[in-house]
Amino acid sequence: MKGYVRILTDSSIVINRISQILNENEISSLVKDDVESARLAGFGTPLNEIQLYVDEEDVDEAKRIIFLFIIPAG
Repeated sequence: MKGYVRILTDSSIVINRISQILNENEISSLVKDDVESARLAGFGTPLNEIQLYVDEEDVDEAKRIIFLFIIPAG
């Protein structure tokens, strides 16, 4: 995946929510779901193997947004 950097590996729920938050902040992301691919092929993989990628140019901003998601201000 040229130009994209993996920034997080977690469960489907977490990755899809963070991907949505990044999209709301105009940062495009790519979700790689080997778990679903393996399930469809009849193989098993750990459930926390969903990967989130963002463009190299957006890595710093994406990490900042993820940090705020994980540790919300309050």
